[in-house]
Amino acid sequence: MAALVEILSRQGAVITGSDVSEHFYTDEVLAKAGVKVLPFSEKNITSEIQYVIYSSAYSPQKNPDLMEAQRQKIPMLLYSQALGCLSETAYSCAVCGVHGKTTTTGLAGSIISGLALPAQILAGSQITSFGGNCTLTNEAFLQNLQKNRKIMAEKSCMTDDTDEKQIFIAETCEYQRHFMSFSPKKIILTSVESDHQDYYPTYNDILNAFVDFICRLPEKGQLIYCADDSGACEAAILAKQKRPDICLIPYGEKASAQEGYRLHVGNVESACQNFSIEGPDSFKGSFKLYVPGLHLVKNACAAVALNCELLKTHGLNPAEYAEKMAEGAAKFKGGRRRSEVTGITENVHGDSVVFIDDYGHHPTAIRTTLAGYREFYKGRKIIVDFMSHTYSRTASLFDEFAFSFDEADEIIFHRIYSSARENADDFSVTGEKLYERAKEKYHEKIHYFNEIMDSADFLEQELNQKAGEKYPEGYLFVTMGAGDNWKIGRSLFDLLQKKKHSDCH
Repeated sequence: MAALVEILSRQGAVITGSDVSEHFYTDEVLAKAGVKVLPFSEKNITSEIQYVIYSSAYSPQKNPDLMEAQRQKIPMLLYSQALGCLSETAYSCAVCGVHGKTTTTGLAGSIISGLALPAQILAGSQITSFGGNCTLTNEAFLQNLQKNRKIMAEKSCMTDDTDEKQIFIAETCEYQRHFMSFSPKKIILTSVESDHQDYYPTYNDILNAFVDFICRLPEKGQLIYCADDSGACEAAILAKQKRPDICLIPYGEKASAQEGYRLHVGNVESACQNFSIEGPDSFKGSFKLYVPGLHLVKNACAAVALNCELLKTHGLNPAEYAEKMAEGAAKFKGGRRRSEVTGITENVHGDSVVFIDDYGHHPTAIRTTLAGYREFYKGRKIIVDFMSHTYSRTASLFDEFAFSFDEADEIIFHRIYSSARENADDFSVTGEKLYERAKEKYHEKIHYFNEIMDSADFLEQELNQKAGEKYPEGYLFVTMGAGDNWKIGRSLFDLLQKKKHSDCH
């Protein structure tokens, strides 16, 4: 929603809005856009409002703002529907998949910003290389904003003024099939596996949703899919059976350089991942990425593949832009809550302590992210504070969650962070039961504290232990999950900083 606010306000829309009182990092985005956030109230809905756009987290049957908008017969759009309207005003490219959507979108935007193509990008979080915004709009795109403003002001999304040369790259969401409102010309598909079990009870349910979305491509539309992900490959094959005209473009280590974009993974040195990509028409490029994890290298490969295909769409030769794309990829430093380094300090012994916050809330994301940290932050003791998100996901992937922490040296579990969409009383699973199951494998290196801040004293003592010869580089403390356990990371960083400064005096 905050990303949409950025785009619409940049296009001249006058925006008001309401939200819960809890502070969230997107409040900074809204403040920069000049939007004052109000508490929920029917009084927010005035006669001046022409449209109400709302998140699926809130129900028109329960939320006072939405109930009042219905009473006044003001047109209402879900966020996904509004995003769909935007997608019809440009040459739109969707980034989808169970994992990696935000970083892939951020990487695609970081790369395209240096290619002089008219582009607007929308990611699901703040991106450092976007100037801390969730969106990026370049000068070439801004020149035609008047057209987009006219389109969005009308009830019908489609008009003859739609500019096919304007590029719009957006992260799209599979939950409740929200991405079916989007009108893509090209799609990046990073991964497909079981998730959102409250809506997709089986793997085939979520697989079919991705196949249906792929089939929204126009005639000879392009699917850029990860050849290293079995689910993405299966979705590509099934979509091709339904729509033989769709162009399949694989990327990754298993991809063919003749048909797609072949990734060659290099070494990790000096906090830098080196890799190269080969593609059609003699495309070759050497790249550097300053964020950890093989999964992010693969996301970068997807972003390069999309940019190459967009250059071709504009009649340009990607081989001539390889260096420019490498410069764009190197500028990517991650996003908010995506392997975000929130602080670096020292403990009482002078050992380095790096704090990271990551949104990983699926077993696959946990495993791949921690494996990336182990490779990237060699010589550090990795302490992970994890909070599982949603009872339905935890119950469906119980053992997978419990045994996803092989790369951690110490693990802390908490209660489950619930969703407004579910009732905790409907489930027998708890955070403590997940901990007990994980303890069967991780034994003494795993701990349970029901509430987040209950672990503060224990973790402060852990981080203030002398790291010793086993961990010559010090500590890496990671808060992981889609809950609010990021608060313990911030608290511990502040405690160590305070202690450090008091010792200096």
